[in-house]
Amino acid sequence: MGLEHSTSRWVAPVSFAVNFAAQQYGMLSSPNMKDVHDAHLSFWSPQPYFIAGFFFPQQIFQVAWLYRLYKLDGSKSAANAQEVQTMVDYVPYYVVGNLCIATWMIFWNSSALKTSNIFVLINSFSQLYYIFRRLDPMNTASTSSVLTHIVAKTFAGIGVLDLVHNGSVAYFDHQQPSMPIKVLTGLGFGALASVSDWIFGGCLVYDLVGLAVGQRIYTSTGWSNLLGIYAVTTAVIVSARNWFRPPYVKRDPGLQTVDAAEDGSEIVV
Repeated sequence: MGLEHSTSRWVAPVSFAVNFAAQQYGMLSSPNMKDVHDAHLSFWSPQPYFIAGFFFPQQIFQVAWLYRLYKLDGSKSAANAQEVQTMVDYVPYYVVGNLCIATWMIFWNSSALKTSNIFVLINSFSQLYYIFRRLDPMNTASTSSVLTHIVAKTFAGIGVLDLVHNGSVAYFDHQQPSMPIKVLTGLGFGALASVSDWIFGGCLVYDLVGLAVGQRIYTSTGWSNLLGIYAVTTAVIVSARNWFRPPYVKRDPGLQTVDAAEDGSEIVV
C-alpha cells in the first residue's frame, strides 16, 4: 500500500478538503451532527464538545503536515528523501481516514447509525494498524517524523472515541452500561495505554475524560466516576510506560535504521 510523492502531494490535500467540507455540512445541516448525537445516547456517548475541541487543533497539525508534504523535495539529499518517505508512507491511511470520516458524516446526519458505523470501523482500525504495525519510532530530529506521529496518532486517538461512541449508539441506543461493558472499557483502555506513547496515550485519557463528562449528564454519576478513575489510571499507565521505556529516538534523518532508544530501551509506538 504505497503512493508516489507526486501523487501524494495532491491526493492528501484533496481528501482533507473533502473531509473538511463534510464536517461543515454536518454542523450546518438540519438536523446537524449534534442533533443526531442528542437523539441517540448510550453508555459510551461523550460530551460532544470534547470532539469539537479535539477537531480544531488537529486540523492545524494536519495543515502543517500537508504543507510539508507538498514543499519537501526528496531529490535534494538522502535526508530529504527519508523525510519524504516518512510522510508518503502514511498518505494512503490518511486518505482512507478522511474519506471514511466524510462518508460517516453523511450517514450519521441521516441517523443511519449502523451504516455509519461501518466507516468508523474501517477508519479506526486502519489508523490503529498504521501506528502499531507500520509507523517507525518518532525521530525527534525529524520534523516529518514528529508531524506524522502527531497526525497519525491523534487520528487514531479520536478514532477510538468514535469507535466506542458510534458502536454503542448503533447497537445499544439508550442503554445503561452492564458489568461486562464496565470491565471491557477498563481492560480495553488499559491494554492500549500499556503500549502507547505520550501522544496516543494522551488521546486515550482525553477520550475517557470526554466520556466521563458526557455520562455524568446522560446516564449516572457512578458510571461517570468510574470512567474518571479509568482516565486517571490510563494516565498513570502511560506515564509509567514512557518514563521507564522512552519511546522516541533522535538521529540524523538521513540514517535508515534505529532499533532502540538512546538508552537501549525497547521502542513503543
